[in-house]
Amino acid sequence: MPHMSFQAYIDNIKTKTGKSPDDFKKLAEKKGFLKAGQLVKNVKATEITNWLKEEFELGHGHAMAIYATFKGRKD
Repeated sequence: MPHMSFQAYIDNIKTKTGKSPDDFKKLAEKKGFLKAGQLVKNVKATEITNWLKEEFELGHGHAMAIYATFKGRKD
């Protein structure tokens, strides 16, 4: 099975949750994980991925893809 592209992960997440990376950024700001669009320094990746897994039933790879968008990844 070929490795999914980053964009494929993002597309799958949007299909599964109805949310785009920007939507997740807004939710993460409300949770205190992001401030003014930037990751808050003392927030750990696992806190964010655990939140995404629990609240949105994302798998680890998909949660990491959203985390990557929080770090500034676009493609």
